[in-house]
Amino acid sequence: MTTAASTTPSTGSASVAVAAGPSTRPRRALDWRLRFGFLSLIWGFSFLLIKVGTESYAPFQVTLGRLAFGTAVLAVAIAVKRERLPRGVRTWAHLTVAALLLNALPFSLFAYAELTIPSTLAGICNATSPLWGMALSLVALSEDRPTRVRVAGLGLGFLGVLTVLGAWQGFSGLDARGTTLALLASLSYPIGWIYVRRTLAGSGGSALSMTGAQLFLATLQLAVVTPVFTNFPTRFPLLPLLAIAALGALGTGLALLIQYGLVTEVGPTTAQMVTYFIPVIATAAGVALLGESLTWSTPVGAVIVLAGAALTQARRKA
Repeated sequence: MTTAASTTPSTGSASVAVAAGPSTRPRRALDWRLRFGFLSLIWGFSFLLIKVGTESYAPFQVTLGRLAFGTAVLAVAIAVKRERLPRGVRTWAHLTVAALLLNALPFSLFAYAELTIPSTLAGICNATSPLWGMALSLVALSEDRPTRVRVAGLGLGFLGVLTVLGAWQGFSGLDARGTTLALLASLSYPIGWIYVRRTLAGSGGSALSMTGAQLFLATLQLAVVTPVFTNFPTRFPLLPLLAIAALGALGTGLALLIQYGLVTEVGPTTAQMVTYFIPVIATAAGVALLGESLTWSTPVGAVIVLAGAALTQARRKA
């Protein structure tokens, strides 16, 4: 039986689709609901951590640090479990593209976006990934036929986006560049998923080893780009540095390990429900801890976006 690794649209969850054997559901020391809640918190706080990191470090530096810490966590897990890294030039070539589309590019875009937009708005923009995915699947995945409910969800979701952005006010007070970068970041995820689905599904590697390799390649990409576009820091403020370390080690590395456990234990559908908690937590964290302003249109629009995203994931009953 071939399954796909969960690719929840979040700031740290993008992972490749791989072949897997029959699902076994080992008993865990910690109830899956607690791990689900912890995963929601980690990914929800990721936008706050990005904001704190970019206060003292360039966006590319934040992304490079995030990927490096995340890769280190997965490298330890791979070594402990004695997983074998992917083989074959073709597989590594596809993983390089996946690393760009699912990690290096969206992570960098979110970091640049949060230079000019609040973390709350970035978190809500991230929730549009299922909407972009639905729209793209109509064109790119002929086997993924839409239903009226899913199309309605697509329209509802983008209505929610317009509500968040205050379209009736002419987008007054909105930083167009930062918002566009955040929306492009959320668009990059489904493009990457479709690419992975077409090239790496059924490749035979484990989800852990494939994603570890993917993060490693994304780290190399940022290691090449960052020195070209940024200057080496002359000082290293501690709090932003700790935020970057937490963003990588917890929000990327550990989060992926938790996600794999949830997918194995309760299945990808339930595990992907974490997507709908992320903007709620991101908004609460930004308002409570960073003092970001919140107008009525932001939470109302976010609810509409999430409702639309949920409808786009509805499947025909067998």
